[in-house]
Amino acid sequence: MNDSPGWTPPGSPSPDRSPDGEESAKAPGSNPHQPPAGNPADDAPRNWSTQQPPAQSGPPWGTPRPGRPGWDHWGGSWNQPPAAKPGIIPLRPLGVGEILDGAVTTMRAHWRTVLGISLAVAVVVQLIATIANGLWLADATNLDALAQDPQPSPDELMNAMTGSLRISGVRALVETLGTVLATAMLTVVVSRAVLGRSVSSGEAWRDSRPQLLRLLGLLFLLPLLITLAVFVGFAPGGVLLAAGVKPLGIALLLVGVLAGLVAAVWIWVRFSLAAPALMLEKQGVISAMRRSAKLVRGSWWRVFGVQMLATILVVIVASVIQMPVTLIGMAASGQGLSAFAEATPATSWSYLIAVGIGAVIASTITFPIRAGVTALLYLDQRIRREALDLELARAAGVPGYGGTQPDSPTPGS
Repeated sequence: MNDSPGWTPPGSPSPDRSPDGEESAKAPGSNPHQPPAGNPADDAPRNWSTQQPPAQSGPPWGTPRPGRPGWDHWGGSWNQPPAAKPGIIPLRPLGVGEILDGAVTTMRAHWRTVLGISLAVAVVVQLIATIANGLWLADATNLDALAQDPQPSPDELMNAMTGSLRISGVRALVETLGTVLATAMLTVVVSRAVLGRSVSSGEAWRDSRPQLLRLLGLLFLLPLLITLAVFVGFAPGGVLLAAGVKPLGIALLLVGVLAGLVAAVWIWVRFSLAAPALMLEKQGVISAMRRSAKLVRGSWWRVFGVQMLATILVVIVASVIQMPVTLIGMAASGQGLSAFAEATPATSWSYLIAVGIGAVIASTITFPIRAGVTALLYLDQRIRREALDLELARAAGVPGYGGTQPDSPTPGS
């Protein structure tokens, strides 16, 4: 948990909320995007005196200049001045486009740090994965036996599956470690970019290092929960099929798989904000998951939509980059497009190196997008629920918010 400026400590009292989920009225000028409520005695924030200055016929009392937030009686429209924007996003509730734009803007504005981190992680991950693939595929006798024998023996199937599972396990472990490191450091970079401050790769590493083991535990626990949900849905139908009850087993299997997938998506969205909560609030694994569940509650569909849109964007970007490089690798290996129709994968080092280079380029671009969207979505939920925009404005030194000095602690430090 971090009590430095810019972050409301978890568990602290949140602003009162109306039945429809919007925040209650605050002090005049405390949050530019909130309209004033009707009766000051009824809607005054807690700990405020209900004795307010008498109504005036002219401009409202304490108004420094025209154009304050409120209802424009002449034009019949909401008069909302622009929110403070010390960094990559305006300090107010964000739209979907602003979240995506903020992630891309972070990559453009701080490209040395962002691309340096993601490139270093991607190179290490793909180097290990390429070597593992090459060493395994170099001895592809088991795969050749499966391709030539339409009815392979159980031993041949077991040998091929063992090798495939071994290489898949190595890749999954390496990619998970790379994702942990990239997510941790890039989340710190985004948290500074929101305040309009830059951070070097060394500073990002120093700030994220204490939480790496916890983040690793989180990124192992969440896939385990998702896999367990799918298995629980699959198990009843699978047991009936194994027992020979085919009609009922097939029906129950289909229903169970569908229910398991729905449960898996629900778990993914519910805990999708746990990583930034763990990094920026210095939470433990279970506390970060509870924090994510609290922030997502009541906004599940919105969080799901933003995360799905980011996932689709990342898949498209990665495909656009990797497809031409894969074709080049096939041409360099001498297999050409006919490799798509072959049962065994391409085993030449030229092909594996070309595919690895494409994966490095794709990961270098997609790592910051994914981490940036998740971090900004977390900030947006806290702005909507806890008025975090006020704390961010103070931490960024925005005039009128009682800002901190430039060298004061920043979020996540």
